[in-house]
Amino acid sequence: MNPAEKSAWIKSEALKSGFLTAGIARAEPLNEEQKQLEAWLRKGYQGDMSYMERNLDKRVDPAGLVPGAKSVISLAYNYYTPDRPVPGSLKISTYAYGRDYHKVLKKKLKALWNSIRMQLSPDAQARYFVDSAPVMERQWAARAGLGWLGKNTLLIHPGHGSFFFLAEIITDLELEYDEPTWDHCGTCTRCIDACPTQAIAPAGYELDARRCISYLTIETQNDIPEEQVQHMEGYIFGCDICQQVCPWNRFSRPHEEPEFEPGNDFLNWNRDQWIKLDESQFAETFGHSPVRRAGYDKLKRTIGSVMKGGKG
Repeated sequence: MNPAEKSAWIKSEALKSGFLTAGIARAEPLNEEQKQLEAWLRKGYQGDMSYMERNLDKRVDPAGLVPGAKSVISLAYNYYTPDRPVPGSLKISTYAYGRDYHKVLKKKLKALWNSIRMQLSPDAQARYFVDSAPVMERQWAARAGLGWLGKNTLLIHPGHGSFFFLAEIITDLELEYDEPTWDHCGTCTRCIDACPTQAIAPAGYELDARRCISYLTIETQNDIPEEQVQHMEGYIFGCDICQQVCPWNRFSRPHEEPEFEPGNDFLNWNRDQWIKLDESQFAETFGHSPVRRAGYDKLKRTIGSVMKGGKG
């Protein structure tokens, strides 16, 4: 096969494997993206996410992860679940309803890569990632034509919205490369206006993570600042607000992944049940969920803070 035929085969195989869409970009240094990242870091917007400051060379150059890399295959995997919490209860982001996506997608990526290697080149080299390495996944997906970086800084696909996980295969295979799409946000400011903590810059396209509800409930182990407690909108793990208001998510369709379905009844818990959550119940309910990342102590402190704030 020539590079175009190889690329077409890979995309077809990705769809057969359950991925929503796939695109391919040339593996090369992300020079412009590096400047933007460094400017963002200088502002301190990463907060306690010190890992964002490490391995910058690998983060901006795929050859640092796969020597001789020629292509970055970007893939999207749907997780859209219509929001269905109990009215007045506490909320977690819909991406965390089911099994940890890292484990689910790593298996699918391994199987996909094995198929690619056997079909196209047994000697080909690659590494695959799901939000687990210094890879600028949204930027690579944008370069691969999977969408554009919206004003909320998330990748938005014109036909699928933004409720999907991103994954990458960095390989030394030479393939045909896709063209980036253009920005479709226009004059819309719904995500900026809806963000209760004002984490998104007034002009969009930049996020102060220190103010983001997802950061406050997951990334930092510090207590939620008093000035933000009243703006949590009931979220105790993650946040979906900027996606819920995005007009492009009218194209989102419910996922078909059984492992993303809730494995228990926590969506039906009332506030009193959340308050009474003990460590053994946390382990049983969230042991295989992304919620485990926050840890029991952090989640309980967040529940207390949100309940104290009384809004949501």
